[in-house]
Amino acid sequence: MQFFDTHAHIGLIYDSPIEQFRVIQQAKNAGVTRIVSINNSLHDFKKEYTVLKAKAGIFHAVGVGPSEVTNPGPDWIKTIEESVKLPNVVAIGETGLDYCKQYGDKRSQIELFITQLELAQKHNLPVIIHNREAGQDIFEILKDRIPDRGAIFHCYSEDGAYAKKCLDAGLNVYFSFAGNLTYRNARNLHETVLSVPTDRMLIETESPFMIPAEFREKKRTMPAMLPSTAKFLADMLEIDLEKLADQLWKNSCKIFNLPE
Repeated sequence: MQFFDTHAHIGLIYDSPIEQFRVIQQAKNAGVTRIVSINNSLHDFKKEYTVLKAKAGIFHAVGVGPSEVTNPGPDWIKTIEESVKLPNVVAIGETGLDYCKQYGDKRSQIELFITQLELAQKHNLPVIIHNREAGQDIFEILKDRIPDRGAIFHCYSEDGAYAKKCLDAGLNVYFSFAGNLTYRNARNLHETVLSVPTDRMLIETESPFMIPAEFREKKRTMPAMLPSTAKFLADMLEIDLEKLADQLWKNSCKIFNLPE
């Protein structure tokens, strides 16, 4: 079996490149052979890409998260357009809306999000979506502006009804589940798992956050912990783990336009 961690902040697990390489090797030892490295800012993207660009199985997303709305960086659009041409850059993101932390103002967040959706469409890439308490606005925006390559609701936080609404609207979206799926009180996520087709599911660690219940005593999440979430998901769906892992792998390769 092999697993694809579709969302890991490798640079936030450890700052040291040596420690980051160790994290990647531990993941491979656990069967996690592909990882998408994520950052919230273009400064962090440049830093992490420089360190990890030569590592086999590591792919990258580039974008500006809502937390950076007041300071996306000079010439940030040009920077993204140049960055998507680099080897192994497979998505725009993370980007989206965050009404929980109230970064900047809603209008500025929406403008930042829409611009990146347009960049994703222009460069034929999927978009990785950050959504905190902004589901309705994100849905309305995606109805008109979702890129042809699709979108990933990373660390999915809505419920089954929201997922069904997106699918019924014909949106090319995937729902990515992190370690919080394994929490007993995550009823909205459990409901979602049982109401969406497996060919629209992905898994991620959201490292170093969202520690799976099995590792609750650890200080940070590692990509090597991804199989724990996969096993929980397989048990929920009453599907053989190997069969589910194969489906999740195919889904991940499809959305990121990578060979299986």
